[in-house]
Amino acid sequence: MVQQVVVLGAGQMGNGIAQVCAQSGYHVTVVDISEQQQAAAQATIAKNLARLVGKGSLTEDDKIATLSRLSFAQAIPHADFDLLIEAVSENVALKAKLLSEASLKLKENAIIASNTSSISLTQLAMVTNRPDRVIGMHFMNPVPVMQLVEVIRSLTTSEATFTVVQQVIEKMGKTMVVSQDAPGFIVNRILMPMINEAIFTLYEGIASPEDIDTAMKLGTNQPMGPLALADLIGLDTCLAIMTVLYEGFSDSKYRPCPLLRNYVNAGWLGRKSGRGFYEYGAK
Repeated sequence: MVQQVVVLGAGQMGNGIAQVCAQSGYHVTVVDISEQQQAAAQATIAKNLARLVGKGSLTEDDKIATLSRLSFAQAIPHADFDLLIEAVSENVALKAKLLSEASLKLKENAIIASNTSSISLTQLAMVTNRPDRVIGMHFMNPVPVMQLVEVIRSLTTSEATFTVVQQVIEKMGKTMVVSQDAPGFIVNRILMPMINEAIFTLYEGIASPEDIDTAMKLGTNQPMGPLALADLIGLDTCLAIMTVLYEGFSDSKYRPCPLLRNYVNAGWLGRKSGRGFYEYGAK
């Protein structure tokens, strides 16, 4: 039974996962080496909860209780966690390093989940000391709002691990879909090539960003156009996922658009940097 959760990473995804876990009654420790990132995560979570109170969808008492279940640290403070959810940037070397180190600190029966959006779970599982207890929990952004959690079973994931994670997702009130361990899983295998094609459409001068997004919103009834969505996700993350797809399948249809690479090289990463396909103000 899961009672205590540690979330590795206090960024956009990590603070959202931490909030949802704490709202669901779990005691959560968010681990990030940056005290500035920790402070930003605390402020974001408090703001999100206050907004829910203002809307009448959360009571003031529930907000206070949720915040009381949250703590922050620069390293895993003790071994008594039932579930670790890793939510650092989409970099296989970084994720492997952190999961390997964490597996040595956690108690023997603790489950390790990765929020990776494209990287092989089997590859990550094999760097730990418990491959049967490693699984993918890919939350959608923004985590408190989006209903879906994509669960990825590696070749080594045990049925017991899957069952516990299924129960956690049910307690969160989220909807689960299950994917086998293949590059991009379900969502990003379908979504990212669409975003990449939208970037090619811009790169080739076929249409402006505004017209591309308007066409897709009104023509296919999407709530957000693909270029605006790429800015929300982060163009560095989009490039990382497209690279995983391209290398994983060795298929040219997954080739990242050169314009996407150039934007990332320029530091134009989307909303988090203040500029992507649209401008959002200085960050």
